[in-house]
Amino acid sequence: MKAATLNRTDHEIQKAVQDELDWTPDVDAAGIGVAVENGSVTLSGEVDSYMERVAATRAALRVRGVAALADELVVNPPASGLMTDSAIAKAIESAFEWSATIPPDVKAKVHAHHVTLTGHADWDYQRAAARRVVSNIRGVIDVTDLIELTPRVSASETSRRIHAALVRNADLDAGDIHVTTAGTTVTLSGVVKSLAERRQAATAAWASPHVTAVTNNLMVVP
Repeated sequence: MKAATLNRTDHEIQKAVQDELDWTPDVDAAGIGVAVENGSVTLSGEVDSYMERVAATRAALRVRGVAALADELVVNPPASGLMTDSAIAKAIESAFEWSATIPPDVKAKVHAHHVTLTGHADWDYQRAAARRVVSNIRGVIDVTDLIELTPRVSASETSRRIHAALVRNADLDAGDIHVTTAGTTVTLSGVVKSLAERRQAATAAWASPHVTAVTNNLMVVP
């Protein structure tokens, strides 16, 4: 069946995703299954770590023609990588203490190797830093991010400034992206050519000092 993406068939997209997984050094592609239907990719199987799961999904998102991604990967650490919840919690606490980016209010709760992050941060990049640190801790199998952003006062020119940032971004074609704001919530709408562009647009919106929420309604139309 033809996928409505850059005239690539689903089989061609599947092969490209498999090749990208093989090319990614921190992913063992042998244990990952790739299914494609109408340009939507599903990854399944087992990986050794949460970081490998993240790397695999990012690899799939890089492939031209992928319109959507479903992550059904299961993290199953090898016996040598098993750690108790207590050991994982201590490792995260130590990593947070040494980080110059993660706010002291951010905390991690560990249950059955699943980490839940709570607390407050001033910027989205601080939340992302906390997720990244946890992703690298041995034994973690999943991460839930409940970190809230500190409330801010809205600015009247937020939409214009975000759109200007999108235009400056070399990885984006901002011509079909529309930005609207309601208080401190930004909504992105329109079309982009890839999932990678969709993520880049959201990242640019989060960089505004007046944003506490981003609703990403961008559609991928290669």
